[in-house]
Amino acid sequence: MTGGTGSGPVDDPVGRALLRAMQESGASAGGVYVLAADAPVLQLTVMSGVPAPFLAPWDRVALAAPIPVAVATREQRLVWVGGQQQMARDFPRTAVAVPYDFSLAAAPVSGPAGSRGALLLLWPAGHAPRLSAEERGAVEAACGRLAALLAELPRSDGSGPAEAPRVRTPPPVRAVSPDEARAAADYLERLPGGCCALDLEGRITLVTKGATELLGEKGTRLIGSRPWEVLPWLRDPVFEDRYRAAVISRRPTSFTASRPPHHWLTFRLFPDARGLSVWISPSDKDYGPVEPAPAQGEVLPVRAGQIYHVLHLAAALTEAVGTQDVVGLVADQIVPAFGAQGMIMYVAEAGRLRTIGHRGYPAEAVAAFEGVALGAANSPAVHALATGEPSFFTSPEEMERDYPGLPRLTGKAARAVLPLIVSGRPVGCCILSYTRPRTFSLEERQVLTSLAGLIAQALDRARLYDTKHQLAHDLQAGLLPHGLPKVPGFAVAARYLPSTRGMDIGGDFYDLIRLDEDSVAAVIGDVQGHNAAAAALMGQVRTAVRAYATAGAAPGEVLARTNRLLTDLDPGLFTSCLYVHIDLRTRRACLACAGHPPPLLRHPGRHTTVLHVPPGLLLGIDPAARYSTTEITLPPKSVLALYTDGLIETPGADPDRSVADLAARLNDTPPLGPDRLADALLENRHGDADRQDDVALMLLAALPVGPIT
Repeated sequence: MTGGTGSGPVDDPVGRALLRAMQESGASAGGVYVLAADAPVLQLTVMSGVPAPFLAPWDRVALAAPIPVAVATREQRLVWVGGQQQMARDFPRTAVAVPYDFSLAAAPVSGPAGSRGALLLLWPAGHAPRLSAEERGAVEAACGRLAALLAELPRSDGSGPAEAPRVRTPPPVRAVSPDEARAAADYLERLPGGCCALDLEGRITLVTKGATELLGEKGTRLIGSRPWEVLPWLRDPVFEDRYRAAVISRRPTSFTASRPPHHWLTFRLFPDARGLSVWISPSDKDYGPVEPAPAQGEVLPVRAGQIYHVLHLAAALTEAVGTQDVVGLVADQIVPAFGAQGMIMYVAEAGRLRTIGHRGYPAEAVAAFEGVALGAANSPAVHALATGEPSFFTSPEEMERDYPGLPRLTGKAARAVLPLIVSGRPVGCCILSYTRPRTFSLEERQVLTSLAGLIAQALDRARLYDTKHQLAHDLQAGLLPHGLPKVPGFAVAARYLPSTRGMDIGGDFYDLIRLDEDSVAAVIGDVQGHNAAAAALMGQVRTAVRAYATAGAAPGEVLARTNRLLTDLDPGLFTSCLYVHIDLRTRRACLACAGHPPPLLRHPGRHTTVLHVPPGLLLGIDPAARYSTTEITLPPKSVLALYTDGLIETPGADPDRSVADLAARLNDTPPLGPDRLADALLENRHGDADRQDDVALMLLAALPVGPIT
């Protein structure tokens, strides 16, 4: 039997605090993240229970990232994920990168001086759906101890190259005498098949003679190596993935593999806090011939860790919608993941280089290549766009040799230049840069090159979206009124807010039509949908209403004629509409409604009522529909509010209750001019909330004898 030894981890108080937290909470793994002083980045400083490569995608975490440690730090609360299903639901990006069954807690580490970072703890598969009171108490106590320890340490500014996280190994279960060690070795050799031990990094630390015979390799070559690195027939990523699953989930697992030419072996993996015990035995089933392993010099399969790293970042890119979303995601999440201090992204337009985003570059460096003709510029970005080949510069000397003056101009010492190619067509170039010299391992180059392809796809989609969005936005802007006419005796304000979903446009509209010297018509409506078709139909409805109104039709007849026109057009979309005819001499208003939310009237004494107008059928359904009218008076200092359902709708809420709530908000708002009142109603309702529907609002304030304020 052959064995090996490894050096122990560096002893430190934060590491000891982590091990204590794991012991008291029963966690199988954990890590401590420290928040940089001047950068929104969490840095993993110490970890235990899992190999460092497992957490490589999260060595550096952007504070804005939608993953547990960032959420815990940002929102200053404990985040609990009770298994794989909850992870997939609440943190899909993390679930893609770590597709194993385990439970997780992330808790903020904060003190009097503010947030210092976060504690991450993992529990094996099968943990209860919730933390117990004892476990929660252990987590909170550990965060308190860590806060006190971190308060004594200087903060990093997050700009320099990050040190690799320290790995702490739990102590052995008990000390073993030399006699016991020899007896254990004899016992292992007597077992059928063969045995080996792997540390958490996957390196073989012990192997029996039986195992070497089954594996067909000398023990001296196996010790200190990972099986999938030294044995070509175990290089398929699926075998490494079984090892990763055992380490994370702490569940025994097994797999079968073929040692050439046709020796089928079964591997059974038994994990614990210090590594894996592996029992190897001949399989009792022959699965037939397999493809030969790649010969020396051939391209080998990528590692499972590489695959999950790229999947993790790819999942982030799927969240990007517009071009600036892509740029922001690369700058805020991908740059920290690779420890870069700078990023610049270019696209080629009309034969010239255009910057679409940058971080960490001086203004003169950005301006130096902005708008430069591709044929005249001597830069790594132009070379990447011309050749489609990535390049990696590890030092200023390398960069100076190929591009004189560039290191001094940019202040960067190393960089990865990644062409963004879609279907053989260059769409741009992304450069990650570093302030100090840096080497790029073969694995890192592979990951960055793969990632460049994903960035290219996201950027191509985003630019197409931006183009469509601008066209749709221009269409809608052209259909809505550019200004409202002045109305004697009234102050009028109107607002439109697009939905935050879809293409940022919709079918909501408003209009104010000066019919003659003594009358005016106010119109508000909502075409079903949030796309260019809805915006186009909105323009037709608004034009029809305006035409019938100026022709002198009564309010009910305006809606009836518009309805017949829409049913003839058969657009496949329905429209709600509220039409108000106002006599400016008497301040009498006649209202007709086609399935639209009821208007509100705030009386001079700030008593607000919901006006019950007969809700006729939506426009575009029945050509024979008729529309009744209601008359009201608009006394001085009263306010008539017309709105679309985007202002009141909340999923699951009763519509009548929502209208009543809006009436209460209008009633409680202090006396203001219509412009300020409209802003107050919109701010009070939505703030920064996600709007699933667009919103139109029109306020008509009847003026008193003096001017309204």
